[in-house]
Amino acid sequence: MASANVQTLVDAVEKLSLLEVSELVKALEEKFGVSAAAPMMMGAMPGTAAAAPAEEKTEFTVVVATAGANKIGVIKAVREIKPELGLAEAKAFVESAPKAILENVKKEVADEAKKKLEAAGATIELK
Repeated sequence: MASANVQTLVDAVEKLSLLEVSELVKALEEKFGVSAAAPMMMGAMPGTAAAAPAEEKTEFTVVVATAGANKIGVIKAVREIKPELGLAEAKAFVESAPKAILENVKKEVADEAKKKLEAAGATIELK
């Protein structure tokens, strides 16, 4: 269990972007004269490349995991998100869950679709 001060810091760091976390680490290293690098293991393979920092994901796939109890509401939400689907296609889509409804969309679009579908009672996964 972390103290209240530590938990406050953890919560604040959680909201930072990867670039900001990198800047924070550098600032802490300079301020306290320490290194955040992991110590080298004896016998480590020389010449192995360090893992590249993970890039922030920009494209998402919205997957309807389950329709939930309110299947009719989920079908309506699916038709709002994909207006080209007719009623029968939307019903078949919902009944075939888990299934991707949107692929390679921006975070804002994925979040909006997720909110609509969850409000209708569906369980959603963002990948």
